[in-house]
Amino acid sequence: MNQVGSAGLVAALAFARSAERATLAFFLMITVAVVALETSILSNDFHTAYVAAHSNKDLPVYYKIAVLWAGQEGSLLFWTWLLSIYGGLAVLLNHRKNRQLMPYVVAIILATGVFFTSVTFFVANPFSVLSVERAGGLLPLHPPEGNGLNPSLQYHPMVIHPPMLYLGYVGFVVPYAFAISALITKQLADNWIRVTRRWAMVPWMFLGVGIRWDPVENASLLPWLAATAFLHSVMIQEKRGMLKVWNMVLVMATFFLCIFGTFLTRSGIVSSVHAFAQSNIGIFFAVFLGIIIFFSLTLLFLRLDFLKSENRLDSVVSRESGFLFNNWILLAAVFAVLWGTIFPIISKAVEDKTVTVGPPYYNKTALPIGLLLLFLTGAGPLLAWRKTSFQSLRRNFTLPLAVAVVAGAGLFFAGIRDLYPWMALTLAIFVAACVLQEFYKGARTRQKIVGENFAHALYNLTMRNTRRYGGYVIHLGIVLLFVGFAGLAFKTEAKATMDKGDLLRVKDYVLRCEGISKGETPNYLYERAELSIVKDGRALGTVLPEKRLFKASQESISHVALRPSLAQDLYVVLAGNDEDTGKVLIQVFINPLVAWVWMGGLVVFLGTLLAMVPSRIERELEGLRRPVEEAIEEKHAF
Repeated sequence: MNQVGSAGLVAALAFARSAERATLAFFLMITVAVVALETSILSNDFHTAYVAAHSNKDLPVYYKIAVLWAGQEGSLLFWTWLLSIYGGLAVLLNHRKNRQLMPYVVAIILATGVFFTSVTFFVANPFSVLSVERAGGLLPLHPPEGNGLNPSLQYHPMVIHPPMLYLGYVGFVVPYAFAISALITKQLADNWIRVTRRWAMVPWMFLGVGIRWDPVENASLLPWLAATAFLHSVMIQEKRGMLKVWNMVLVMATFFLCIFGTFLTRSGIVSSVHAFAQSNIGIFFAVFLGIIIFFSLTLLFLRLDFLKSENRLDSVVSRESGFLFNNWILLAAVFAVLWGTIFPIISKAVEDKTVTVGPPYYNKTALPIGLLLLFLTGAGPLLAWRKTSFQSLRRNFTLPLAVAVVAGAGLFFAGIRDLYPWMALTLAIFVAACVLQEFYKGARTRQKIVGENFAHALYNLTMRNTRRYGGYVIHLGIVLLFVGFAGLAFKTEAKATMDKGDLLRVKDYVLRCEGISKGETPNYLYERAELSIVKDGRALGTVLPEKRLFKASQESISHVALRPSLAQDLYVVLAGNDEDTGKVLIQVFINPLVAWVWMGGLVVFLGTLLAMVPSRIERELEGLRRPVEEAIEEKHAF
């Protein structure tokens, strides 16, 4: 029996190692395919249908790189390639740990890879070639030129924006794989939740960077909101052993929403510049979604006995309650965005008429939800675990509330009377005061106990618990984002037809048309207006808005001229021509506080990186925990 058991163990280990090597081989093979397609794009191989449809000879090289994800077929290959990268990293970073989970993690990642590979190469093949039927046979077709890249994608940020979204969408397969593997193996102690949390932070960060407000790209907001809820509620499970089923559901929901968002963009059932054309590929994603739901919920139901909470909620006024309220509000946001996203589909099915949900709907639903979340962002960390005493509430909230009241009064008398912008700015100041107070109090306490100077104490405080203080930095980034969002309420716009010498006044700006010119590059024809800008009597230089007509696709698009500043951004658009006068139509938009959105995004990104750095406390605990976990894994291996 011992020999048989040893032989079985050796075989199982060999099989697991083989599967892990298969994951690395999967990465290598998909990488070869990506390199092959990109080579075809860069070499102008218009015999390949995908290259002919999305590229042209005079397209700049950096846009030719973006051609890889510009169309249905190439973007699916890109999706699959990123999946293979995540799978390879999961194997390389866990080849000496989580040995009980890894065989199933690999199986789930590769199963997802099989689906996307099959769809890519059998349904939407990016390597299909052009041919023409002649003399009873098919002859290869080699067009001299391609159709060119979609003009809306020929903008520098679009080279970065889609990969950020894809890195977010794809990355959530790894936390899902670890969560499902924990259910399969019944290894539902704290280890799986720690691993899942770390892997969830990476795609959460990328998805947050890539989110934009659009009927289809709202689909990318859905998994981000669900993952945000998970990253908060997981702390309750780690600290109190509560919400175990809830956290499993959130991990599953996040992955489901990633595939659902991919389904929306692939099927073409929702119209958007960011969606692909109508396609029968949606049915394959619908079936895959059904399999995910059935498999996940069945397994969860079979493991409910292993997911019982170890404690109960002791008080409504506690950090657990704060995180729980945070989760409820985040899920309310998920449902609000989901309803707005799929409503056109429902209206089409019910009334045979597509009704698009616009900004008024999101303003009515998202604004109150966002303000509640902003408040909890500051208040939640000030609450104690289990129960918060009145003395603690008074001690922690007095200064932030006082600062917020004074600031709110100042904003009101400064002329900010609209309710939502006023509330957003006041709450942002409240949250900032809460977060900065936590840093100050912690550093002062360490300064007194250890005897360090304030800067040194602040650094050591942060590095001793990077997860906590990285979260606080993220909260500061959220504050900056809300300040930027509040600025949207004060935007101003104007338009006029202009010729040389004409003036356009917008608030305290005066724009003078210095001339209009026409020209061309190898890629497009353009009409350009040169506008000098004066603000409060001070010259600020010139801007050059353009209208471009791309030669390959014969499509036109306006290229916005931008003059940014910390207080407000000035957008100038050459929208078209007046046929009667021959003048150009110039539109000007003044958008206050946009720079704060960019700064907030950067701070959130840096805070996430900080939170992912292993803290000194985690390293100390890991050193104590690892020998025990390795002994348990060795005892129960296979």
